[in-house]
Amino acid sequence: MTTPILICDDSSFARKQMARSLPAGWDVEISYAENGLEGLEVIKTGKSEIMFLDLNMPVMDGYQVLEYVRKHDLPVMIIVVSGDVQPEAYERVMKLGALDFIKKPVGAEQIEDILHKYGIRDKSAKQAVATRQVVKPVKTTAAKIAGDQAEFIDSCQEIVNVAMGRAADLLARLLGSFVVMPIPNVNMLEASELRMALQYIKGRDSQSAVCQGFIGPGIAGEAFLLFNDASFVDFARLMKHEGEIDDGVQLELLMDVSSVLIGACLKGMAEQLDITFSQGHPMVLGRHVKLDEILEQNRSRLNKILAIEIAYSIEKTDISCDLMLLFTEDSITPLNERIAFLLDE
Repeated sequence: MTTPILICDDSSFARKQMARSLPAGWDVEISYAENGLEGLEVIKTGKSEIMFLDLNMPVMDGYQVLEYVRKHDLPVMIIVVSGDVQPEAYERVMKLGALDFIKKPVGAEQIEDILHKYGIRDKSAKQAVATRQVVKPVKTTAAKIAGDQAEFIDSCQEIVNVAMGRAADLLARLLGSFVVMPIPNVNMLEASELRMALQYIKGRDSQSAVCQGFIGPGIAGEAFLLFNDASFVDFARLMKHEGEIDDGVQLELLMDVSSVLIGACLKGMAEQLDITFSQGHPMVLGRHVKLDEILEQNRSRLNKILAIEIAYSIEKTDISCDLMLLFTEDSITPLNERIAFLLDE
């Protein structure tokens, strides 16, 4: 008997990974949705007995889908598949009625174990039936975008989504709070566009910034962490700092958060791409080095940049910071090759 499956994720890259991780020999009919609203429409048509649901999506996220399904008692079993690995994220989705939670990047063994755990599919049934996957994708705007660059950016966004989830988990554990997971913004920028953005940052007196270079096999770039100075009070409180929050304390707090977010995010990306990044010494902009000097040092290799922007915030506080990962033009081809290998595995 054919089982109707729904994969709901805003990333085409993630949807492909999920579909390929389903057990071989499982007789299924797969539908796709790019956001929670589209996913609910598929459920209402009766084409989803089991739903694999991402949390971090535009229009309607995974939490909202779970709330709607519970409120309206829709007949679907939901397995959350997310890069947000904070303990509180797991607790929230389980309270909202999720069957289980799988951490991205997803693997075939994880799916097999979950299905067996809940009696959805017996492991002994593997290869018993020829695989039958009837793909009926939901019509979406993203599906109409043509070109390798759009696919490359989508894939980068998903890899960063997983990496930033690990960074958010570390920050959440450090502060004892819930980190609001953003949707990463990935773009190809010309050097002039980047300089305009950084010059704007330079003029914002309420920001502190840390820059750290990184390099791997054929891949190099700069990481910028922009920290809203208004965040220092709440950050010091969560870190249980006592006493005056002077320049020295602010610098220490800034370096702590940059170490967590930059280090964990780069490590998360490196692990997925099966590479290793070496990181340079972090520099505090405006104290140890001027922004103009950073721009001048990178002038020759920042002709075209892959720019990744991640806006973190801490729930119920004034803490906010932006992480920018800038990859050089020479890095784009090696990155693309690594991503293609992931899809071919």
